[in-house]
Amino acid sequence: MKVIVHGSTGHMGRIVADLANNGFAGADGVIRVGRSNTENPETGDYNTLSHVMDQADVVIDFSNHAGTQQLLETCVERSWPVVVATTGHTAEEKAMITAAAEKIPVFYAANMSVGVAVLADLARRAAAMFPDADIEIVEKHHNRKLDVPSGTALMLAESIRQVRPEAEFVIGRHENGKRTKNEIGIHSLRMGNEVGTHEIYITTGNETLTLKHEAENRALFGEGALTAAAFLIGKPAGLYNMKDILG
Repeated sequence: MKVIVHGSTGHMGRIVADLANNGFAGADGVIRVGRSNTENPETGDYNTLSHVMDQADVVIDFSNHAGTQQLLETCVERSWPVVVATTGHTAEEKAMITAAAEKIPVFYAANMSVGVAVLADLARRAAAMFPDADIEIVEKHHNRKLDVPSGTALMLAESIRQVRPEAEFVIGRHENGKRTKNEIGIHSLRMGNEVGTHEIYITTGNETLTLKHEAENRALFGEGALTAAAFLIGKPAGLYNMKDILG
């Protein structure tokens, strides 16, 4: 599996490239695309995705959501499957991802961790078992993270809303007034070098169930992205996510 790492000069891009160079998930070749690269096709370094003329099996994007349109247009033009691993997409950019998935295989997840996918499934099932419980989500990330709340926290809340269709998200409760029955509170902490922790509290008043996932090293997101890339090989056009990997 020859992988194009789009955003290779960023922190996550470098991690993915290193994992791929070491053969993780069956990778056997890497093409690096990053704005600050000095272009050298012989070493597989480019600064623009459209400049890549090499044969490749899949693209992993860890760049910035602002480049979504150009990324998808190039992937559709070259018929490259793509793992969209960036976060913070606007509604318009999400629509672009959905449209591209009609033509090529696209893997899109707010979090590339298999563990987080399991957490989302557990949260949905637990919420179904406690239909009257209060539910609160707390997410912690490093002080450089741009999007609030995290895409993962929203993904967890959406998973719960599958069994609570009337639920309303209350992001960063900041006004006086008691909690409403249907709300799911989402709270964000930004501090230091926190990799990422997500906690879900399900409380009936008599008991509390706490579900928690802690990311100890960002390499887990790189491993998840490469696992997703390997999953996409040979798949028909469509929009895939971690649920598809879990089966």
